[in-house]
Amino acid sequence: MTKDYKSTLTLYETQNAIGFIKRDFEHELSRRLHLIRATAPLFVDPDTGLNDDLNGVERPVSFDIPGIPDIRGGAQVVHSLAKWKRQALGQYGFQVDTGLYTDMNAIRRDEVPDALHSIYVDQWDWEKVITRDMRNEHELKQTVQDIVDAICSTHTAIKTIYPQIPVQLSREVSFVTTQELEDLYPNMTGKERENAYVKEHPTTFIMRIGCKLRSGTRHDGRAPDYDDWNLNGDLMFWDSTLESAMEISSMGIRVDEERMRAQCHELGCDNRLSMPFHKSVLSGELPLSMGGGIGQSRLCMLMLGKAHIGEVQVSLWPKDMVESCLKQNIVLL
Repeated sequence: MTKDYKSTLTLYETQNAIGFIKRDFEHELSRRLHLIRATAPLFVDPDTGLNDDLNGVERPVSFDIPGIPDIRGGAQVVHSLAKWKRQALGQYGFQVDTGLYTDMNAIRRDEVPDALHSIYVDQWDWEKVITRDMRNEHELKQTVQDIVDAICSTHTAIKTIYPQIPVQLSREVSFVTTQELEDLYPNMTGKERENAYVKEHPTTFIMRIGCKLRSGTRHDGRAPDYDDWNLNGDLMFWDSTLESAMEISSMGIRVDEERMRAQCHELGCDNRLSMPFHKSVLSGELPLSMGGGIGQSRLCMLMLGKAHIGEVQVSLWPKDMVESCLKQNIVLL
């Protein structure tokens, strides 16, 4: 973090700015990607296979419902809506190149809280229908550019209201694969590679998350049953306040029948293919799609030059973190 940090906005101005960013960005995103707002679930039945298992080790928050005793193990609070959205596209009858976005609120109990991570997650989840011919890198890159343009347009707008915000964002996107990062920085960890590259390329899209690299390792984990690992990635911005790379969005073209089978088999998850969601993909009942999640609190944090995600969202933090933040002029909400 930069030395002698002090927010350029008061608490009142911060709340006003958060509201503006969320309203304006929703408008920019929906306009550029041809999306409409949809209502989404906060919790799901685990037997549907709709919940996202992220890296495969995170434990969902679950709870019993006395009035619905036939849900085995209780309902699960969503980790994300990656699979639900694709099902909704088919159910609601969306046409090609149109789709939905929604407010997603989640609890990730195993997240380790720090300046960028909270057990409370809020993001815009979006999904749109594509054709088989649109399952290519060009379509992915164009969509990434559209999202970056939406982010930068909202950032320009908020700076007209609060010109004292020191943050600068670039519309120029550098596209790089995880293998190219490993080749550039063979002795670094995945996170170290991200920081090194994004520092030199302040708006970066890192492609092919989940694929095994030539070293035999993976840059990062990704569930096998929603993104096509060859056609996905993470959108990163250089955060000049924290002096580190910040992931704003994880997104990608979704698996078709072939890629779902192959990726589930690679991770030893063939048993998932019998779940209702997976059967629908394998049978061709669900539309081909692309989509992702865009962190709401992270986007506000980035645009407003905040040093901690707790400055733009209300969550729970370790006592020593709260005390440390106070000493550094960081006011947690």
